[in-house]
Amino acid sequence: MIVTTTWLAAFATVATLLFYEAAVLLTQQRKPERLARSAHALLREEWFAAVSSHPGSEILAVQTLRNSLMSATMTASTAVLGLMGTVTLAAPSLRSSLGDAGAGGLAFTPRLALELMLMTLLFASLVCSAMAVRYYNHASFICAMPVGSAPRQRWSASGTAYVRRAGMLYSWGLRHLVMVAPIVVFIVHPLAGPVAALVVVAAVLRSFDRASSASAASSDLA
Repeated sequence: MIVTTTWLAAFATVATLLFYEAAVLLTQQRKPERLARSAHALLREEWFAAVSSHPGSEILAVQTLRNSLMSATMTASTAVLGLMGTVTLAAPSLRSSLGDAGAGGLAFTPRLALELMLMTLLFASLVCSAMAVRYYNHASFICAMPVGSAPRQRWSASGTAYVRRAGMLYSWGLRHLVMVAPIVVFIVHPLAGPVAALVVVAAVLRSFDRASSASAASSDLA
């Protein structure tokens, strides 16, 4: 009974996060202006267009991208540290499961399943943040070109795409870090996992994904 309850708690924790992500994906397809990621993507595109039309804004643009690059770097560093700690945490459970498998049975426990998911989320956060750094780095080279020059005009479309992708990837990196919280709570106490997932979805992710009234109005005008 205890094992069944633990598995149910694990399923409820993961299902809550997945259900919310599915709802967000559906909203993005039907009403993208309601989501912050869509509004912010438009903001970054308009920012790049603005700095690309004003000579002398090259240094300011590069400084802005440098700040964004540093934020993505901090997220990637946090994900790396968390991943290293999780590997250390999960290694004994995985070793025990493999040992039991050699003895004739695979002891795949709810705790091990959530530890593996924790590593997956942290690795996803690392990859998204590292890719955001990559795109911000490329965009900074484009923004450093003199406004009005032939190379700047030739790479302008790529720069717009780069700042959009970098922002989206940075957002995903942060989201994955936030989703780590319910998984960690489950590992500490399984029955608290579903409650933590509901709190994270209702109090954190909904606010994270909701576009401000000004952003929504700008998206409608666009």
